[in-house]
Amino acid sequence: MLECGMLEQDRRALRRRSAILCKELVVDALLIQSLQADDILTESMAESIMAEQTSQKRSWRLLLLLPKRGPRAFSSFCSALRETEQQHLCDLLTQSPEKDGKVTPKQRFVDSPLPLPTQEGIAAKRARTHESMEFSLDADSPINTPVLPCTPDFYLSHCQQSYRMNSSPRGFALVISNVTFDPCAAPDLDPRKGGEVDDEVLRKVFTELDYLVTVHRDLTAQGMRTCIENFCRRPDHRTVDSCVVCLLSHGVEGAIYGTDGQLLQLDWVFESFDNAHCPLLQNKPKMFFIQACRGEEMDCGVEQIDGPARTCSPSCEQRDAGREGQGDANSRQRGDMGRPRIKLPQRSDMICGFASLKGTAAMRNTKRGSWFIQELNTSLRLHARDTHLADIMVQVNGRIKEREGYAPGTAHHRCKEMSEFTSSLCKDLYLFPKYQPQY
Repeated sequence: MLECGMLEQDRRALRRRSAILCKELVVDALLIQSLQADDILTESMAESIMAEQTSQKRSWRLLLLLPKRGPRAFSSFCSALRETEQQHLCDLLTQSPEKDGKVTPKQRFVDSPLPLPTQEGIAAKRARTHESMEFSLDADSPINTPVLPCTPDFYLSHCQQSYRMNSSPRGFALVISNVTFDPCAAPDLDPRKGGEVDDEVLRKVFTELDYLVTVHRDLTAQGMRTCIENFCRRPDHRTVDSCVVCLLSHGVEGAIYGTDGQLLQLDWVFESFDNAHCPLLQNKPKMFFIQACRGEEMDCGVEQIDGPARTCSPSCEQRDAGREGQGDANSRQRGDMGRPRIKLPQRSDMICGFASLKGTAAMRNTKRGSWFIQELNTSLRLHARDTHLADIMVQVNGRIKEREGYAPGTAHHRCKEMSEFTSSLCKDLYLFPKYQPQY
């Protein structure tokens, strides 16, 4: 149990530096996790901080909480600043008030590697934010705060216009994650480092959303077909209200690779779940999430593709494209009518989220997992309680397209990505997490 409050001298230090902290402090997952590990912040406090839309708001909320979190909060906060490479802020906080009166603000920062907290200081903060987003991911982990529950009031006000989502479990979830590819059969397909993080993240979040999750890793194209066919035929689909399918691999437009280098057409996957082929899921929402490239292009502003074959950067970002050139050539040889096409509008009650736009690459961090899966996990945990799934996918896209990756020595290097989703939903789709109607 925490003692009531922070020591008065520490409280004054925070108050004295609050303006600079709000401008320069980077409140990212690593800093929050450090404070959680010291039992300074609870999970609900961490959620409320990270749910803020801007860095300045996250900083302000944290600074409001810290003085109430006991006498250890100040030292723990300073330790977290050091761990997240914000030593200059730690030094400011621990600097004695007497020293403040003996030197001018300009002199105080002479030995600091960072500029004064003016416009230049704000620019320095932006650079640190990008670094924390990408390079600090080596020591970071996906957000794992509990899925926030739906309230009875929200359920009662939205259940009439929504898909039925009362069963427990809500449904069955299938995750197929290809991480390692056969070096003989598929020599051009590199291992998808970080893919193992993705399937574990999906397993956890959908389990918390009350789905029974099955994960299969490293399947050939035929193995994926067999796995999906068996999943479609489960007789217990009759007793649940929805299903989820997640496919993670290298890919091209309209298809993903098996570990043997053969392609599985996504059109066949969607057909397997349509009203004719999967009658037990008729009129029930079917959710698909595809983490794979759909081409080689980057969305905008690319000066250097941050992948193992195209850069000497030690960054963790890779693409999930695989052999797009060969796949596109084969498609052209088959002609337009032979190209894999997605016809979701002709199949009711389906929604599919893609990690990238048609013809573009999807980004994956080799330590933390794919950008798309990271943001999907975060949005589901924080917003599934009161947000339509289509709106969640819009949020995911907005968060992804603002990511920027920086390679050392290339200050203007940017890799931006946009996700996409298609929908043939006939009603609102709310997951109503952790809510069970009372009959």
